[in-house]
Amino acid sequence: MRQMIALGLLAGMTLPAAAQQAGGTPPAAPPPADAAPSADAPPTPKADAYEEKDVIAAAEGVFGKGAEGAAKLIEKAFKDHGRPNGYIVGREASGAFVVGLRYGSGTLYSKVEGEMPVYWTGPSVGFDVGGDGSRVFTLVYHLDDTNDLFRRYPGGEGKAYFIGGFTMTYNQRDRVILVPIKLGVGLRLGVNAGWINYTRESRLKPF
Repeated sequence: MRQMIALGLLAGMTLPAAAQQAGGTPPAAPPPADAAPSADAPPTPKADAYEEKDVIAAAEGVFGKGAEGAAKLIEKAFKDHGRPNGYIVGREASGAFVVGLRYGSGTLYSKVEGEMPVYWTGPSVGFDVGGDGSRVFTLVYHLDDTNDLFRRYPGGEGKAYFIGGFTMTYNQRDRVILVPIKLGVGLRLGVNAGWINYTRESRLKPF
């Protein structure tokens, strides 16, 4: 008799659990591997810098396809500073007889704020004689805010190139680094020092 009562109690204890397992809500099945992302999912972050092959392709659009000299200078800039997050495509005219002037204009391509026009001017003083016109391709580093571009950048240049020569220089202010690569047409010989002033609008005053 006692054994029957014990069996009855055990049955009373286990039946509800079994019933709950049978009638309860089954766990949700995992989504299929190829399911489309939810509309609330965050967007895939954009690359914040340019790849070397893309920069070389953009430079070839300025200097011509197969511009080996420009490609080698770009490779050196990538080795020294890594991937830029912007670049400027433009033209520049400059001349000097001890005191020199330069005027340039182009387009800034930025990973931060897209495209915008940019202008630059600058004086120079030194042992520098001649005049040249240049196609310019400038790598831009650490430009987190495009407002930081529009100011003066100190720099000096040592030039000794003739028709068709490439040259590359470095200009830095705070964290922002500019690396102009130029293909000059003309005659220029000398060494100079000065600054480059980048602006949003064209201007005649070089200072």
